[in-house]
Amino acid sequence: MALGIIVCGVGGRMGGAVVRAIQQLPVFKLVAAIDKPGSEKLGKDAGQISAAGHLPIAITDKLEPALQSNTVIVDFTNPEASLGFLQSAAKKPTPIVIATTGFTAKQHVEIKRLARCTPILVSANTSLGVNVLVALLGEAAKMLGDDYDVEIIEAHHRFKKDAPSGTALALGRSVANALDRDLDRLAINGRRGIVGERSKKEIALLSVRAGDIVGEHTVIFGGIGERLEFIHRAHSRDTFARGALRAAQWLAKKKPGLYGMQDVLGL
Repeated sequence: MALGIIVCGVGGRMGGAVVRAIQQLPVFKLVAAIDKPGSEKLGKDAGQISAAGHLPIAITDKLEPALQSNTVIVDFTNPEASLGFLQSAAKKPTPIVIATTGFTAKQHVEIKRLARCTPILVSANTSLGVNVLVALLGEAAKMLGDDYDVEIIEAHHRFKKDAPSGTALALGRSVANALDRDLDRLAINGRRGIVGERSKKEIALLSVRAGDIVGEHTVIFGGIGERLEFIHRAHSRDTFARGALRAAQWLAKKKPGLYGMQDVLGL
């Protein structure tokens, strides 16, 4: 039996990619397509809006009527909208994959509270490759130690609203945790002017915004006489869509709690 998927944010680039991926993977079935109140896409065919072909599913702004058994929500929206969808999911326990970035500390507390009611998976990046990279960086940092400078460069399209990216922060935290550092205190977001010699323990997070770059992250471990670079490039949004659906399939069988892509991959 195909797993039912509710896509929140279906009018966006990632929501459309998830709808197209569902049509390509027979183990999933689109059961509802949600967009924001007032959207000009409401009432229109979800498949046509997503370039997935005709589907008998009209876009709506009402989530709760669509909640049913054997269904998982996949959400690519914004922090405020995600919390609203999560609150609905918690009322009628429905697993939810949240691939939204930019949550505040207060919003993270609310997510943890609602995780007592329903399975929640939160990930800044649902690419399988990126999440393998997160795990590898921790191991590399432990082996290289404090003698190697860490610089993280991330590049995204001009429309991305937050910086540094949630993925860059996840990569930075992996390194910082392995080296027993506080990323919030030691992170450097760009440099300008006479900043002096680089401190030994800082971790730089440098952001590029240009054109239609899907997503690129480079982590540099720079030592005296050599440097080691880890690079992940997303060629299309399909990788995030397929990763989110794999997460949904995994989450459908879990008890209430807060999970991440590292759990999905067993890392």
